Amino acid sequence: MEGEDEVSVREQHFHSQVRESTICFLLFAVLYIVSYFIITRYKRKSDEQEDEDAIVNRISLFLSTFTLAVSAGAVLLLPFSIISNEILLCFPQNYYIQWLNGSLIHGLWNLASLFSNLCLFVLMPFAFFFLESEGFAGLKKGIRARILETLVMLILLALLILGIVWVASALIDNDAASMESLYDLWEFYLPYLYSCISLMGCLLLLLCTPVGLSRMFTVMGQLLVKPTILEDLDEQIYIITLEEEALQRRINVGLSSTVEYNIMEMEQELENVKALKTKLERRKKASAWERNLVYPAVMILLLIETFISVLLVACNILCLLVDETAMPKGTRGPGIGNASLSTFGFVGAALEIILIFYLMVSSVVGFYSLRFFGNFTPKKDDTTMTKIIGNCVSILVLSSALPVMSRTLVFQGYCTTDHLA
Repeated sequence: MEGEDEVSVREQHFHSQVRESTICFLLFAVLYIVSYFIITRYKRKSDEQEDEDAIVNRISLFLSTFTLAVSAGAVLLLPFSIISNEILLCFPQNYYIQWLNGSLIHGLWNLASLFSNLCLFVLMPFAFFFLESEGFAGLKKGIRARILETLVMLILLALLILGIVWVASALIDNDAASMESLYDLWEFYLPYLYSCISLMGCLLLLLCTPVGLSRMFTVMGQLLVKPTILEDLDEQIYIITLEEEALQRRINVGLSSTVEYNIMEMEQELENVKALKTKLERRKKASAWERNLVYPAVMILLLIETFISVLLVACNILCLLVDETAMPKGTRGPGIGNASLSTFGFVGAALEIILIFYLMVSSVVGFYSLRFFGNFTPKKDDTTMTKIIGNCVSILVLSSALPVMSRTLVFQGYCTTDHLA
């Protein structure tokens, strides 16, 4: 009997592992497909001209897509953990959601951490060096030569970083123990290196998020149709049409070769006039509901979310300054499905999820609004692979720091990571 029970336990454990692996694969496959369509929407089509360069660009594209999918998974894990816990609390005995357990959530977090390290330290450097490589002089040109040069560059980069860490360790703590601990690379230095990058990501989030919160109103104002209060769109469209026809007539008439620069200026002005005319026509075609209801509702919703976010951050910063026990300790809670992770139950969990997505979107908007990172902004069908790699790395750093910032500053009093870490 004991042998049969042991076999039954092993079978259940095996089926559980297979089920969790299948769920993880399906979730990642969906994220990978979505990430692929996002990247191909912005990728420059002219990059695929020669056969060898086309293969290199395709490999870099796959690696960038993998990184973007990992970033999306890291962002979605915290909301997924919150909603999973609340579902298990509402339906504890439901047979169809028994696959949604603590083992699956912990496995997803471990995979997200593993793949984040893999993308940050291996895949993205490989994609960048592989894209820029041409093969060593004297060797036959081709994919193998470019792979060889890329691997050599990665090894040299790893030795350079290792040497910097060795020297820094010797300067800070010059003893035999610190030198010997340097050999413990996998268990000590790589996790702490990723923690340092997460710290830099948190500092970047602290810089980008306030900028993004202020820019969200402008961005949504550009995407939505504003109400037409005391405006005559027909008159504006008529004036723009006349201006467009005048510019087109001046260009068609043609000027002498000595004023070619003025023709280029007029062509650029004509493109701006056409873009403005398109926006006015879109505003005219919009329904009254879209103009007079959607725009005010979205702006009010943004104002409420911004106010709640700032209020939570201010309260939690005061708690961190006043109460020493308010600092996150990383302790384990009662486990998923045993207690609500929010003081306000399901409503509080829904508020957490909304604010997490809002903060992430605001941080991305703020990142591209900063002057230093403004050139990173991707353009539809006109973004080089090098710029795509830089964008994927930036989003990966931001996404890895989002759970830490959310736990410390926004939901420190009733966040989820103490229970799920």
